[in-house]
Amino acid sequence: MSTSPTPSRGIAPLLGNTLVILLLVACAWLFARLHEGAWWMAAPSAIRGYAAAAAVLAYAGLTGWFLHRARVRERAAQPSAHAVQDAVWVVHASQTGFALELADLTAASLRHSGVVVQRAGLEHLDAVRLKGMTRAVFVVSTTGEGDPPDPALGFVRQVMPQSLSLAGLQYAVLALGDREYAHFCAFGHQLDDWLRRHGAQPLFDLVEVDNADDSALRHWQHHIGQLGNGTDMPDWSAPRYESWRLRERIELNPGSLGGPAFHLVLEPTAGILPAWTAGDIAEIGPRHAIADVEAFLRASGLQGDAVVDWQGERVTLTDVLARSQWPSSAGASLFSTPQALVDACAPLPHREYSVASIPEDGALHLLVRLMQRADGAPGLGSGWLCRHARPGETIALRIRRNPNFHPPAAHVPMVLIGNGTGLAGLRAHVKARMHAGVTRNWLLFGERQRSRDFFHADELMAWHSQGVLEHLDLAFSRDDGEHRYVQHALLAQDDRLRQWVDEGAALYVCGSLAGMAPDVDATLRQILGDDRVERLRGDGRYRRDVY
Repeated sequence: MSTSPTPSRGIAPLLGNTLVILLLVACAWLFARLHEGAWWMAAPSAIRGYAAAAAVLAYAGLTGWFLHRARVRERAAQPSAHAVQDAVWVVHASQTGFALELADLTAASLRHSGVVVQRAGLEHLDAVRLKGMTRAVFVVSTTGEGDPPDPALGFVRQVMPQSLSLAGLQYAVLALGDREYAHFCAFGHQLDDWLRRHGAQPLFDLVEVDNADDSALRHWQHHIGQLGNGTDMPDWSAPRYESWRLRERIELNPGSLGGPAFHLVLEPTAGILPAWTAGDIAEIGPRHAIADVEAFLRASGLQGDAVVDWQGERVTLTDVLARSQWPSSAGASLFSTPQALVDACAPLPHREYSVASIPEDGALHLLVRLMQRADGAPGLGSGWLCRHARPGETIALRIRRNPNFHPPAAHVPMVLIGNGTGLAGLRAHVKARMHAGVTRNWLLFGERQRSRDFFHADELMAWHSQGVLEHLDLAFSRDDGEHRYVQHALLAQDDRLRQWVDEGAALYVCGSLAGMAPDVDATLRQILGDDRVERLRGDGRYRRDVY
């Protein structure tokens, strides 16, 4: 959150210069004592005494002038109390970092148009601060089936149950979500409804964003522009993918009761590996299978090698269709020209995967399960990565920061809990800790069958035997005996968990939101108690990357 400079910043220079002046005066007095008596060679003339006094006064005056100028510049740089009062607060609640990125863009646009901006995470707002705001824009995401992002849970539980008078607040909400989930943008709507019920006045209607839809973001940017002085603002750049090459794809669990999971290795075609941090996200621009594109072209009666305009590029119709959402196949023949068909298409939404490696590995690793739609067709992103793309083929990809899942300081012990392909993000964290020489790491991992689904088994077992993993606890639910999940492995080590938390450990959870994440959360509360879990969350020592 941005803060204003304080007047105390000028005190240290003032004290320092005052001490220097006093020291000069003391030296002058001491040397003057040596000049007492009639020794003609040592006795100073009156003119020299006046000159010395004038030098001291000149130094003091010059110092005072510089301090005055510094104070004037500092006051000019500070927003006035009136300006701060009229500031627009940009408040964010982000699960994977995308809402934070959009909050940054929103704040920059407001500043560009002359607006004083204050920033805050929703988790840092209490009732007093909220009631003191006059204008605020909220950029909030929804995670899973309508849940608020983890950082917003404290606000939801502590502030939203209160009955507040917010009649002095004007606000707007940018709600991020995914229409594939039943409760689309649910937390954004929940926040909007709560603000309205407590008297806040909307600056404009809530803006919904489905999977980073460009048109919705342009709509939001237009409204934000009306809050300033009307200065034309530069367009927000759409995410620009880089070109990566699929170097290797290995199925890790042939014969598994669950869907096949693949280890993918990708490298930039430009040969320069970008930097990223453990916990970051890879955004993939998926493509349709070429066989499906050719079938659609046959239905349309158009030629795939026709050159068309698409997002400022001159590309073939085949290439556009591979990257686009199409009109229905039944209406494909209604388009008389390739460009008319292209104009009716929309870009495919991106897909996100936890990065499973660190830059020191020399490549980007992913751990992806092939998903199936209700009709049995492979999922959009996983189908492209695990089935349709061939090794050596180009993948559109960009790495996005995910600060909510970045690692703690090296001295902090880590408890890493996950299931299935959630091992990806945890694997990157263990690699980063190993590279830093840190060994206070404890991994709890669950899957279906040890013989099939123990992903990267040799690597994990080697880390354990080498001491990189101080503890490794496993749970395989479909092996003989009672079904046992990762939360059961955690409960069996309740004493150890309390000890690690007492020693300052941070808890990182990665994997399925539908079953694992809430069950692990309930187990943590059973072992540690609700109050302590909330304190861990508030202190940033309980973090989740769940999907």
